[in-house]
Amino acid sequence: QVQLVESGGGSVQAGGSLRLSCAASGFAYSTACIAWFRQAPGKGREGVAGIDTDGRTRYVDSVKGRFTLSQDNGKNTLYLQINSLKAEDTAMYFCAARPGYCRGVSLGIGWYNYWGQGTLVAVSS
Repeated sequence: QVQLVESGGGSVQAGGSLRLSCAASGFAYSTACIAWFRQAPGKGREGVAGIDTDGRTRYVDSVKGRFTLSQDNGKNTLYLQINSLKAEDTAMYFCAARPGYCRGVSLGIGWYNYWGQGTLVAVSS
């Protein structure tokens, strides 16, 4: 049974930092595409960062230079370091996975088979 469990969200002031975690189980973590999405209040879900089986990463333009992916394959966990938080980063952040060898990162919602429940990031200015 595939599970994705996000954690690390919280309320922070603008300019602060957070590290989100996505703990994965039920599939071969090392051979998968995994990505972070976010959904702000009243808006659609958007992909912000992802990683493929070969470790290639991709970021949406609005977060480049502020968001960084890292992973601990021994813990089957993907991290999203978020620095210089802005009010517009306020959203529910979701982890998504596409098991199986995956070359090239897509930030499209339909690319991913499994989703976590999300962790809330609230940024105050």
